Amino acid sequence: MKRFIILALGLLVTTLALQAERTLPRKNYVTRIESCEAIIREFQYNPATRIPTEVLQRAQTIIITNQFKAGFIFGVKDGYGVVLARRDDGSWSLPGFINAGEMSFGLQIGANAIETIIVITDKSVQSLLYKNKFNLGVDAKAIAGPRAAEAEKITTLLDEAPILIYNKKKGLFAGATIKGGWLSANNRGNRSYYETRYSLPEILMGDWVPSQPEVKHLRDFVTQIAR
Repeated sequence: MKRFIILALGLLVTTLALQAERTLPRKNYVTRIESCEAIIREFQYNPATRIPTEVLQRAQTIIITNQFKAGFIFGVKDGYGVVLARRDDGSWSLPGFINAGEMSFGLQIGANAIETIIVITDKSVQSLLYKNKFNLGVDAKAIAGPRAAEAEKITTLLDEAPILIYNKKKGLFAGATIKGGWLSANNRGNRSYYETRYSLPEILMGDWVPSQPEVKHLRDFVTQIAR
């Protein structure tokens, strides 16, 4: 039985990896942009989940992910996201596409979406996204970020870790250390959507990639909330 579980897990990981690397039609990436815009707007419009202005003002990188948690024996999270970076002149970059996922054991019956906002306040940590896989809480310390209603904790927690993670899970206390989950560049998606030969670093930090009309609303909203 144990051997069967290990083999099944290996097959599942391989399948997810192949799916993540597959180039999808451009319209799929448009949908992902629109989905991520809806996620961050919903976070900010809800007082219970709103990310404080003080945190967003310190943000150097903002990552929006939508993961799909499904499992009967295994809890599998696989999904997508976009990342935007603050440039040296203070403007926000085009959104770059990333893959997001997590593998965990445990009896988890059912399926649901897990929407997360990741705020990186240290510019040097952004380069970890260019690795093959960036492991949250392992490659750099990550903690649960303070909410707008927790004003007394904001200053302290901003200096405690370079990565602040926000999701809608109840009972996750601000400042709690988080380990688990990974991010990786989806450069097939980036090249397909932007019709370019450039990859994630150039999209975030360069000005060689022309903007696309579908990214305007997301980019404008991030600029508005993270001045």
